[in-house]
Amino acid sequence: MIDILNNNPILLLFLVASLGYLVGSIKIRGGALGVAGVLFTGLVFGGIDARLQIPEIILQLGLSLFVYSIGLSSGPAFFHSYKKNGFQDILFIASMLVLSGLFAAGLWFLFGFSAASIGGIYSGSTTNTAALAGLLDMIAQAYPADESSKIAQDVVVGYSFSYPMGVLGGMIAIVVMEKLLGIDYEKEKQLLRKDYPLDEGLTTSILEITNPEITGISLRDLFRKYNWHVVFGRTYHNGEIKLVNYDTILFPGDLITILGNPEEISIVEKVVGRISDTKVFGDTTVFDARRIIVSNPYVAGRTIASLNIHEKYNLIITRIRRGDIEMLAKSHTVLELGDSVRITARKQDLDELAKLFGDSYLESSKINLFSFGLGIGLGLILGNIEFSFGGDISFKLGFAGGPLVVGLFLGALRRTGPIVWALPYSANITLHQIGLILLLASIGVRSGNAFVQSFSIEGLWIFLASATISLLTAFSILFIGYKIAKKPFTLLMGMVANQPAILDFATNKARNRIPEYGFSMMFPIALISKIVIAQILFLLLR
Repeated sequence: MIDILNNNPILLLFLVASLGYLVGSIKIRGGALGVAGVLFTGLVFGGIDARLQIPEIILQLGLSLFVYSIGLSSGPAFFHSYKKNGFQDILFIASMLVLSGLFAAGLWFLFGFSAASIGGIYSGSTTNTAALAGLLDMIAQAYPADESSKIAQDVVVGYSFSYPMGVLGGMIAIVVMEKLLGIDYEKEKQLLRKDYPLDEGLTTSILEITNPEITGISLRDLFRKYNWHVVFGRTYHNGEIKLVNYDTILFPGDLITILGNPEEISIVEKVVGRISDTKVFGDTTVFDARRIIVSNPYVAGRTIASLNIHEKYNLIITRIRRGDIEMLAKSHTVLELGDSVRITARKQDLDELAKLFGDSYLESSKINLFSFGLGIGLGLILGNIEFSFGGDISFKLGFAGGPLVVGLFLGALRRTGPIVWALPYSANITLHQIGLILLLASIGVRSGNAFVQSFSIEGLWIFLASATISLLTAFSILFIGYKIAKKPFTLLMGMVANQPAILDFATNKARNRIPEYGFSMMFPIALISKIVIAQILFLLLR
């Protein structure tokens, strides 16, 4: 069997992926490893026989697909967060990275590791392959071949033994700290829904206007005064149903449909009147509602206001469903391929509106191979550019940093002229999962043999050192970030997730995508910083 798997790496890949996914679905005390089970299954197979290997190009492909898809989906929220918090986020992330380097230097002093070993331990415990590659390249250029080979071996040994604990440490810290800090993920979700695209728990109600003080005031002025986070639909005034616009004026006795989460609706109710159980809006003789899928590239990547459809049609777009997320439709909301928009309009206009938006599930699920290939290509080109700080310190963004950085920028742009960069939601999730499975299966098998060897005396000390760095760093980020910097724990989990398996674990814990935004905020800065810190550690301790 080993010979068969050795000669068929693709068979090995899918065997590890399928068994790993099965292992990850097993729940223990309500929790499960999720897709991280693929990594640990790979470790088992790699530990059985050192000959079992998955080609490196599979790892590179998985890594590029994973980070690029993350970048595209996280780009808008990434730049919104930095625009909102500015230097505060950068300072916090940089401080935590420097702290992890100080932990590594302290262990060098306590345990007497060589500079090469501690450089490898730091790279492995922070699961940063780019830092390992940069350190090895620096050593190869700075020392003669025979000497650099021996030094490089110590680096690789330190990295290989510490990498598995780099993954486990983040998961352990998340589980421990969520209990110590009493984290309520649902409460955090409710607080963050205005800043991040999360499901808003929308419901529809009918309000009867009873407050005479709002008579003669347009909805535009009411929104400006009260900053309501709701959408109004139709009104019933003097026996006639009409669609609402910002110039609509309400009168006592009028009825109006309102869409929002229950808390926001309650706020509006206190100002305008009371909830009504009337069935008057069941009349669809003139106006009707329909869900229409966005599949027309012309519409994708544009705000609702920029489409200028209100000039031609009497309509209201009330809500948008993106994957499992349902959100209010605002004038500044950007539409994406695969969105399901709910439109209320005149019955005779709905077919024309369906043609405008596309309304094709098939088309909305396709990938534009031109924009996708161009984006990935630009990311790989950026990843291969070498940046130098002078002296012996240089780095490349590599297969992880290049596609991620490009993905973040293109995701924020969404479109450039006729080119739509953003992927349909379903396609993005699929590529995300495929890339993650390829990546974790490859890393697991490649690291398995070294993990088994770590149970030697030398390996045990390295394993303990890596556990110390990984746990201290993760605990520091979660505690300092939550208690002192006052950041949401859900976002901090993504910052701790310096490896895709940890990110998937954190996302499953939170049951929303906020950890992905934390990951996107941390990863570009962390990637570069860890490359530099690993080389500085080696130079100073050498």
